[in-house]
Amino acid sequence: MEIKVVDLFCGVGGLTCGLKKSGLNVVAGIDNDSTCKFAYEYNNKAKFIEADISKFSSEEFNSLYKGADIKILVGCAPCQTFSSHTKKNKERIKDKKWTLLDSFSEHINKVQPDIVSMENVPELMKFDIFTNFCKNLKKQGYNTSYQVVNCAEYGMPQRRKRLVLLASKLGSIALIPPSKKIKTLADAIKGLPALKNGQSDKKDPLHRCAGLTEINLKRIRQSKPGGTWRDWDEELLPNCYRKASGQSYSSVYGRMKWDQPSPTMTTQFFSFGTGRFGHPEQDRALSLREGALLQTFPKKYKFFQNEENMSICVISRHIGNAVPVDLGKIIGESINNHLREVGSDGE
Repeated sequence: MEIKVVDLFCGVGGLTCGLKKSGLNVVAGIDNDSTCKFAYEYNNKAKFIEADISKFSSEEFNSLYKGADIKILVGCAPCQTFSSHTKKNKERIKDKKWTLLDSFSEHINKVQPDIVSMENVPELMKFDIFTNFCKNLKKQGYNTSYQVVNCAEYGMPQRRKRLVLLASKLGSIALIPPSKKIKTLADAIKGLPALKNGQSDKKDPLHRCAGLTEINLKRIRQSKPGGTWRDWDEELLPNCYRKASGQSYSSVYGRMKWDQPSPTMTTQFFSFGTGRFGHPEQDRALSLREGALLQTFPKKYKFFQNEENMSICVISRHIGNAVPVDLGKIIGESINNHLREVGSDGE
């Protein structure tokens, strides 16, 4: 049985890499960010197509699936516009990314894949655009299931919560059960060479971290694993935390804990001030390598042809935006399990 998978909004290939680890044949990824092309193709041996999803033709899609017995369409539309960090609905609706889920639906209608998978932030479920996405799947004859996944419960070293939807025309489909085997921060990164802030490892160009300002260096030295800025001397507090309105924000300027999974990797995990991204022992934020490992990218995954000369911000964005590789593998294993079930039913 010839199975072909196309990955929408593929980025540098986190989802594709995971699906390929499960044994699925991903033939192409589509994204409008040309800076993702090298990493996607080099690591996954699949075609990267630079294109605006909303303008991609059904003829081009069908050519990618040529000869396939089973057509699978997967994707994670850019999620920032649906995130809880984007507070105002007016801001969301103005964002061009808001309509990309509708484009996903339109391609489903035109291509009629046998199986669909969509991954995004849990907040998406609050909006009509997700309800309409599900209604369209039902109208097109798909059996659909979705759930919010805590990646840590599936054996990933990160407390990342994601909405995972699966849909199939072949029968009922669902995500496989969680493993419940918890991996910690220490399991993922403790063996890496020590770094000072702003330093790079000579043997691994991706193991490099951003520099800290003098005041942030003082702050991180007074930070405790699992603690908050409340552990600091008062003169180190930013003005916002001196006000009553800032007292509730305790999830930034923090050190992580070795014996727990990391917090969600964002596109700014390299910055001490944007989340709980402080190293548990060393006076610095996470390195790019550490962020990649927490996103379960293989150690050999190469993000740029010359990683030494690439911006920390660019690589961090690519890593933080990615679907964790092991979550992609879980999705792939769920699809394989489903295909085995419908195959045995047919026999």
